[in-house]
Amino acid sequence: MTRAPIFGIMAEFADLSGLMRAAHHTWQAGYRRVDAYTPFPVEELGEMFEGHHSRLPLLVLLGGIIGGVGGFALCYWTSVIDYPIVVGGRPFNSWPSFIPITFECTILGAALAAVVGMIVLNGLPLHYHPVFNVPGFERATQDRFFLCIESDDPLFDREATRRFLERQTPTKVSEVEH
Repeated sequence: MTRAPIFGIMAEFADLSGLMRAAHHTWQAGYRRVDAYTPFPVEELGEMFEGHHSRLPLLVLLGGIIGGVGGFALCYWTSVIDYPIVVGGRPFNSWPSFIPITFECTILGAALAAVVGMIVLNGLPLHYHPVFNVPGFERATQDRFFLCIESDDPLFDREATRRFLERQTPTKVSEVEH
């Protein structure tokens, strides 16, 4: 008999120390598609699971570069090609006068890239998440700590992962259905 595919397996912990210990063992065991849910932010979990390898700084840099180049190109095109006017005897391509617009477009491009990148990288808007199917998960906002190993992890094996999480001494282990 074939069992229905699941989103992952979730362990529930009564305190933060149990979750941190289990998260450390999970990461050491080689699981990488892991997520933790806590009633308050725990910075160490983010560093443990994601490290400092966010793609957002690169997106902001690219947005700033595109904005800066676009701003300079706009100034150049309007002053040199589309509507050349001699102002104060300066040449048409007077780049020092382009700096304020170029700077502002750089900031605008970086800010837009940061906002859009944050939304896209976080997978927002998210109208449904399978972890809400786990009974008692609503306590993740109150007093419980959850660790979920997702089924798309390369090391995921339904029974082996369940046994691994049960060895971490949680209060409960549940399968997360889609």
